[in-house]
Amino acid sequence: MFRAPSDIAFTIFGLPVYFYGIILAAAVFVGVYGAYLIYKKFFNSKEAEYIIDFSPWLIITGIIGARLYYCAVNFSYYISRPLEILNIREGGQSIHGAVIAGLIALYFFSRKYKISFLRLADAFSCSTILAQSIGRWGNFFNSEAFGTPTNLPWKLYIPLQQRPEQYTGYEYFHPAFLYESILDLIIFIILFSLIRKHKTCPGIITCLYLILYSVARIVVEQIRIDSVLNICGIALPQIVSVLIIIFASVMLIGITRRT
Repeated sequence: MFRAPSDIAFTIFGLPVYFYGIILAAAVFVGVYGAYLIYKKFFNSKEAEYIIDFSPWLIITGIIGARLYYCAVNFSYYISRPLEILNIREGGQSIHGAVIAGLIALYFFSRKYKISFLRLADAFSCSTILAQSIGRWGNFFNSEAFGTPTNLPWKLYIPLQQRPEQYTGYEYFHPAFLYESILDLIIFIILFSLIRKHKTCPGIITCLYLILYSVARIVVEQIRIDSVLNICGIALPQIVSVLIIIFASVMLIGITRRT
């Protein structure tokens, strides 16, 4: 059985420091430094130094994209509480927003530093999915990203105030965050293995990342009951994931036909 001890790790001068923030910081470090190591070892050791140069701007762009996407999805809440948009310490990030903003930023950085956008995206795609596997544990401490009720040995306890209204009579739920974390780790192993074998042309790793993660997200969303927005009974992350799969599949076909 899983049960989050608290969402607060410790306090500094009376200010709470949240587990969510600590885990998010660790995930960001893994994502950026992992991309640096991958690019340096497998692609171009000299160009890898550029990643360190622009990483602060990339991190800021990713956080802003993740937050704005989340707030846009929860528009009805934030339109009446605009200052709450700045309150990221208590959670409220979207990986889809971070990925979209990150890819756009990487394109501009690749143009500025005159390096391959596709190889840059490949390195970050591989490290990002590992970062996502780590970052999902922030949901554990926030008692979020859970699924339908269950009594399985790995069930997750959700506090009453975090449960959807129709599930207040249940205490234990599927740890959807854990399922996605495991799937993300598997995807990382697949992508890293392909990079190590040097058998992919530029852009294929990125396309596979987008496709595999989107499939994993669709699978996990099947059991989640805490999605913030549904359209015609379908969770928004599933709709976005389908669109990403279509886009990435078209790109993958285009890349493979050119080789």
